[in-house]
Amino acid sequence: MTNIDDQYRIITNRAGWIDRTELGRLQFDGKDRHSFLQALVSNEVEALLANHGVYATYLTPQGRMIADLRIYNRGDRLLAVVAPGVATALAARLDQLIFAEDVTVRDVSADIAQLTVIGATAEGVLERAFTVDADSLAPLAQLAARDVVIARADEADVPMFDVFVPSAGREEALAAIQGAGAEPVGPALVDLLRIEAGRPAFGVDMTAETIPLEAGLQDRAISTSKGCYVGQEVIIRVLHRGGGRVVKRLVTLVFAPAAKAPAAAGTAITADGRDIGALTSAAWSPRRERVVGLGYVHRDHAEAGRHVHAGGHDVEITGLAR
Repeated sequence: MTNIDDQYRIITNRAGWIDRTELGRLQFDGKDRHSFLQALVSNEVEALLANHGVYATYLTPQGRMIADLRIYNRGDRLLAVVAPGVATALAARLDQLIFAEDVTVRDVSADIAQLTVIGATAEGVLERAFTVDADSLAPLAQLAARDVVIARADEADVPMFDVFVPSAGREEALAAIQGAGAEPVGPALVDLLRIEAGRPAFGVDMTAETIPLEAGLQDRAISTSKGCYVGQEVIIRVLHRGGGRVVKRLVTLVFAPAAKAPAAAGTAITADGRDIGALTSAAWSPRRERVVGLGYVHRDHAEAGRHVHAGGHDVEITGLAR
């Protein structure tokens, strides 16, 4: 595998591919699958059209995160992609909530392979590999080509597509992708791209203690007009009575040029000699020629252009995570 600078050049000028086996995949079947999830997650599922997707969170009654999900309407079923290590326990938890509903939930992580194609020429790679027009896809929208389903990802600010295929067809799909010009890249690049885009990852920047409003998920993952879902009371109380104010906010960070290596997750973020938060993710960005990161800071400091310190370096807050 080439280094991060070389991988960044690949996706800037051409396209790369990566295996996303580590992600979990759940399948929901049965005529009540939409209404079942509608009552549980924070975004609209019942109104989700075929070949479209939605990003949502599943919360505790206290408004803390259990999981985040990218839910795809595949017409006769729903497919949800979740963070690494989450699928098995989440499927069991959801199964326990099924009573009279006509719905089943299965962990299909081993049955469905997931590849990601990233970069400036990603659309062309997919067109050559599968004879599809991926350029027209909106975020999380999908199209199918035989057994292959292609969805535009929402994790980065560069063209990025997820390719879902039955595990038995993985090698054939991968050969087509590589034959169309995509080169292998690694998980560190995907991590960097999401940090640059201000996208938090569950299990890294979000945990079981996180309220989604703290992580900047309001516009992307939370419907303020849908009916009841688990944890809604807390979210609505913060939004309506508290004006959306939470104690801490996840922000995007750019380190001073003197910082040549990413600081570790958990590194304290300070201002005026006081701890105001902590770093959750960091990576070297060839585009910026700086270390970039995500971290939580007290809401009074969550302002673009403000300077703080982390790992002995000056750090600029450039915005809020999203």
